[in-house]
Amino acid sequence: MDGGKPSLALVYQAVQALHHDPDPAGKERASLWLGELQRSMYAWEISDQLLQLQQDVESCYFAAQTMKMKIQTSFYELPPDSHNALRDSLLSHIQNLKAGNGTPPSVLEFLALAIADLALQMASWKGCVHTLIEKYNGDVGSMPFLIEILTVLPEEVHSRSLRIGANRRTEIIEDLAYYSSTVVTLLASCVEKAGSSEKMLIKVFRCLGSWFNLGVLDGNFMASNQLPVVLFQVLQRDDTSTNLHEAAADCVCSALYAIENVEANVTLALQLFRGVLTLETAYHMAVAREDLDKVLNYCRIFTELCETFLETTVRSPGQGMGDLRTLELLLICAGHPQYEVVEISFNFWYRLGENLYKINDAGLHGVFRPYIQRLLHCLARHCQLEPDHEGVPEETDDFGEFRMRVSDLVKDVIFLVGSMECFSQVRPAPRPRDAAGRRPHGGALHQHRAGGRDERGRRPEPPIPR
Repeated sequence: MDGGKPSLALVYQAVQALHHDPDPAGKERASLWLGELQRSMYAWEISDQLLQLQQDVESCYFAAQTMKMKIQTSFYELPPDSHNALRDSLLSHIQNLKAGNGTPPSVLEFLALAIADLALQMASWKGCVHTLIEKYNGDVGSMPFLIEILTVLPEEVHSRSLRIGANRRTEIIEDLAYYSSTVVTLLASCVEKAGSSEKMLIKVFRCLGSWFNLGVLDGNFMASNQLPVVLFQVLQRDDTSTNLHEAAADCVCSALYAIENVEANVTLALQLFRGVLTLETAYHMAVAREDLDKVLNYCRIFTELCETFLETTVRSPGQGMGDLRTLELLLICAGHPQYEVVEISFNFWYRLGENLYKINDAGLHGVFRPYIQRLLHCLARHCQLEPDHEGVPEETDDFGEFRMRVSDLVKDVIFLVGSMECFSQVRPAPRPRDAAGRRPHGGALHQHRAGGRDERGRRPEPPIPR
């Protein structure tokens, strides 16, 4: 960029070369040149012009990506008196692009991130949520994009890429908390209007989960809202698609994680507790249909339920929200032939053992001992090798890693059963088979193991306690 600001024609040429040049060397040169452009001060004006002209999909994608990157990493380059103009320009681009034909979702997603990051860094933009809802709420065609912004806004609050201090983050969270009920009301309205629109429901559940993860939703207000009811209706239906089912499951897990302080969220906690207990039949139906994606989703929900109510369960087992049916749900999952299913719950069993060990109450240990015995039976069956297996399993493969994790878990809970009783109880038994008679282990489902939290904030892998 030493030669000054490049022309738009030259930028278009480089973007086209990056996407369509048959010569790899030409693509590489274009990539390096465009990367240098993105790091320059000229990138602000050029990306704004490209978005305004909308000449082709490739240039819009490059411009939206550049705008997002510049706001995220180089916002300090802009003088404060240009912030309002940048905000208004971005909102205008979105209004024009969403009405255009063939605009890829990634372009709008980049712009949503750009606006979210701008709102978080632009201290003069007060009540950004109110501004966005007021601007787009009346336009049905803009609703998907509005929800996209409202989804990424809470997610970006703790982004390490944004150069904002702790005081500014606190101010942002307080502002978002103030408007959280308005957002929930908007989402509930979207569900009512969505009808059978799966895409809209997925967007609504993702957005709601994002606000749950930020921890700013009012429990009493949520309990009086229709959205939790809709979530469990979706999870109970047999015809729910895999994508919608996962979005609903993620949202319920986020809600359960958010109400971990049960005493402060009693009304919502009770609603979620009862709702999850209704999913047992749906779990069995998923097992019968060999729908492993849904099985894993249900097990994640059951595990999150047990994690959230762990202290209540230990403090008052069998009473109220200490109902031991929650443990029964996990043991039902432990009987599934895929060992990845039971592995999701390992962190809970570890934490349960840790809590009981600290309390050191023989009577309380006696209450939970039968559950640990049944868990050990299931784990022993999952860990058994095939009869025709030769040698020792590799510790680095999926099954070998699972056996090592089982070993660690057993060490944490065996004090409840006693080593001698454990060895006498764990007798050789055939490993569970699926409906086709297979004895599965490893494979594609291994990515779900341990209920690991993804970028949307789900729980980290055990044995890290929550």
